[in-house]
Amino acid sequence: MQTTCKLTDQELIELYCNGDEEALAELVNRHKDKLFTSIVLLVRDQYLAEDIFQETFIKIIDTIRSGRYTEKGKFLPWAVRIAHNLCVDHFRRIKRTPIIRTSDDKDIFNVLPFAEPCAEEVIMTRQSHESVRKMLNLLPPEQREVIILRHYGGLSFKEIADQTHVSINTALGRMRYGLINLRKMMVEKQICL
Repeated sequence: MQTTCKLTDQELIELYCNGDEEALAELVNRHKDKLFTSIVLLVRDQYLAEDIFQETFIKIIDTIRSGRYTEKGKFLPWAVRIAHNLCVDHFRRIKRTPIIRTSDDKDIFNVLPFAEPCAEEVIMTRQSHESVRKMLNLLPPEQREVIILRHYGGLSFKEIADQTHVSINTALGRMRYGLINLRKMMVEKQICL
């Protein structure tokens, strides 16, 4: 039997369909970092990202098991699209949920501490990643979304255009201006140091 690390995503999916659980483990390990990072950057909450990450793989497994997976050779963009859709669904649900506000007009869930930071959270907020995240958060939402889907999700510009319901030229333009804005922020930060 071949080692699973040398197989393509499609070969791993076929092995998993034939009952090889190690193939699924390799598929998850191969793509978990990019997928999780793209979710974190979209929702900006590690705990929510963990939930959506798990939900994403549940949907992936259900789709593969039922024989409905047809994205031959494009597993990661397909997985990122599922994760993106789950993030959008989450925000739609929140929009319909009433917000409880404190007397000084703050969301009650942003004021109440629910847990102490864990070691994972401390590791996740390393200085270099935090700088990039802060700069991404300063970008307009359309530019931020395109950069996240392209660099962290590995989607093509056509896939980004389809997913965000814009033309390819609009997606390319958002990427260009997003990168220009990031470069400006990086130059300003170097000057301030």
